[in-house]
Amino acid sequence: MAQTRKRAGATVLGLSAIAAIALVPATPAQADPDIKDVKATVDRLYHEAEAAQERLHDAKLDLADLRSDLAGLKSDQSRQDERLASVRDQVSDAVVRQLEGEGISTVGQIVVSEDPSSFLDSLSTMSSFNDLQSSLLSDYDTELEALEIRREATDARTTEISELTEQLSAEKETVDDKLAEAKSLLADLEADERERLLASRGGVSRMPASVPASGRAAAAVQYALAQVGDAYVYGAAGESAFDCSGLTMRAWAQAGVSLPHSSSAQYGSGPHIAASDLQPGDLVFYYSPISHVGMYIGNGMIVHAANPGTGVAVSGLYSMPYVGAVRPG
Repeated sequence: MAQTRKRAGATVLGLSAIAAIALVPATPAQADPDIKDVKATVDRLYHEAEAAQERLHDAKLDLADLRSDLAGLKSDQSRQDERLASVRDQVSDAVVRQLEGEGISTVGQIVVSEDPSSFLDSLSTMSSFNDLQSSLLSDYDTELEALEIRREATDARTTEISELTEQLSAEKETVDDKLAEAKSLLADLEADERERLLASRGGVSRMPASVPASGRAAAAVQYALAQVGDAYVYGAAGESAFDCSGLTMRAWAQAGVSLPHSSSAQYGSGPHIAASDLQPGDLVFYYSPISHVGMYIGNGMIVHAANPGTGVAVSGLYSMPYVGAVRPG
């Protein structure tokens, strides 16, 4: 009987163990990342980094303006200091002269004067002198107030520069973080998948046989097309690496046209052109807010510094969310 109970117990334990094993969820094999999902994620990270870089360009332009304003304010403040010092000296001299004459009363001065009538006549001159004193004191107050206004403006600009400098640092960190995240994601893929992914991104290998550009636009288009295949580097503007606004800035510089190193600032650099009126050399802009720029080369194509995975390439006009176009020069 005891052995029967032992066998029965063993059977129950065995069945329980089997049941427990059956209830343990099987660990699924790690699914390989879908190449389309990876491409979408890498595209998003590259664009977020580019948007941060373009904000960085804008902040640098703003910082240059603020520093120029600050230099002007400091110059104004220095001139105001000189004017205030001049008025202060005049007031000081007037007060000293008045104090030196206070020892003799007006009646006493008449008594001791050799010509009292002449002295009485001079009282009008003294009255004018008092008016002058009052004017000097008023000028002093005015100049002091003006100096304080300039000092406050200078302090405000200095604070803005400090805050903008911090923003520059934050935007630079965003660029670096997004780029590092994209690189990490690519590094996790097998080498052959990574090559296919990079080959499938953004650009086309077919170069246009010719671009019907003329005038200054021809020089800009020629330069931009000559850079196809060069690297994309955030913040770069040549010789062999560019970001989007760096390429268009450098290309139009060959035509003698100065553009800011910022896609959003370039959007305000010339007249806006309808898509139906585009000509080779026109700048085309993408995303909202604007954070990418390329150059139209005709036949519905653009040349642009695409992203770190693609570099400078030729792409379709509507390969990204199109916003508008500008004709430089």
